[in-house]
Amino acid sequence: MSPVSEEPLLLAELKPGRPQQFDWKSSCETWSVAFSPDGSWFAWSQGHCIVKLIPWPLEEQFIPKGFEAKSRSSKNDTKGRGSPKEKTLDCGQIVWGLAFSPWSSPPSRKLWARHHPQVPDISCLILATGLNDGQIKIWEVQTGLLLLNLSGHQDVVRDLSFTPSGSLILVSASRDKTLRIWDLNKHGKQIQVLSGHLQWVYCCSISPDCSMLCSAAGEKSVFLWSMRSYTLIRKLEGHQSSVVSCDFSPDSALLVTASYDTNVIMWDPYTGERLRLLHHTQLDPPMDDSDVHISSLRSVCFSPEGLYLATVADDRLLRIWALELKTPIAFAPMTNGLCCTFFPHGGVIATGTRDGHVQFWTAPRVLSSLKHLCRKALRSFLTTYQVLALPIPKKMKEFLTYRTF
Repeated sequence: MSPVSEEPLLLAELKPGRPQQFDWKSSCETWSVAFSPDGSWFAWSQGHCIVKLIPWPLEEQFIPKGFEAKSRSSKNDTKGRGSPKEKTLDCGQIVWGLAFSPWSSPPSRKLWARHHPQVPDISCLILATGLNDGQIKIWEVQTGLLLLNLSGHQDVVRDLSFTPSGSLILVSASRDKTLRIWDLNKHGKQIQVLSGHLQWVYCCSISPDCSMLCSAAGEKSVFLWSMRSYTLIRKLEGHQSSVVSCDFSPDSALLVTASYDTNVIMWDPYTGERLRLLHHTQLDPPMDDSDVHISSLRSVCFSPEGLYLATVADDRLLRIWALELKTPIAFAPMTNGLCCTFFPHGGVIATGTRDGHVQFWTAPRVLSSLKHLCRKALRSFLTTYQVLALPIPKKMKEFLTYRTF
């Protein structure tokens, strides 16, 4: 695979409609953006307690020469052409976290049937929203109906993550310094509380193989938990300031963490070994000494094929990194960025900003090498220790365990 160095192009920008009279406590930040796993929906916390559910692709097609979607305002609902239609979810509180359930899982159909007995067995896509008052609201995407209200957290629910297996287990991370595990198949029953963090928990991420949970709080260390026993596996030490974002690679073999210390660290989650440090260097020198933390990181995420990373920092840049390189391969200017995520089928990155906007950027499209595809397939069910125990050459083990950087 040869890295692609084209700069990301702005494909579209969505802006919230002019707000009506809102309570003074409301804020306009887009703290979270998310695509549904099948790529058919996009969710956007546009501020003022509102979440927009938008069918994907956008009504305006992505034609770079015209950028027809760039000036689109979300206040005008998608014109009905049969289905599906854009929806507005009024959550009643500032929305901090968003998470879609896995697509078309049998348990989700049971949840639908339980709350909609008059409706035939239809696959049910769910959106979870984490709110300012500690509540979690569970919505049915196709209809925009509220299914469940989960209570337990004592402060802001900052992040949410569903198990990718389709079991409808939901993990929530909160400013009350805890993570909570919920089973939506049991009417949203709280099945575990994970304690140990001393600061607000900013982020939670479940490994694609559903074996591990990573949590990042306003601390220098990152916690790795077992999703089988809900016990702490290890703490990852290496950052010099608060860790605010984390994500697993698609094969669960790598973990990346982003910190206010301007660095992303790539870890082997099985051994706790630090594999790489990606430093965010300012392109322009600061104007004065007050800009010490201008490159503080806000968000990091893996691309769906596992060959790229995207990061958003306070220096007004979206960066794209190739897995085997120590410097970014591309930059895009963005102001007040807070979060980023890749489209599940690749080619697009969505970013959210402090002013309630969401932007869509071109992302590298690459045909994965056969070597990487084999590594990805093997690492999806083999731990690092299992790879090291295989009777294969040392160089092959190094490649399979991402030690060839």
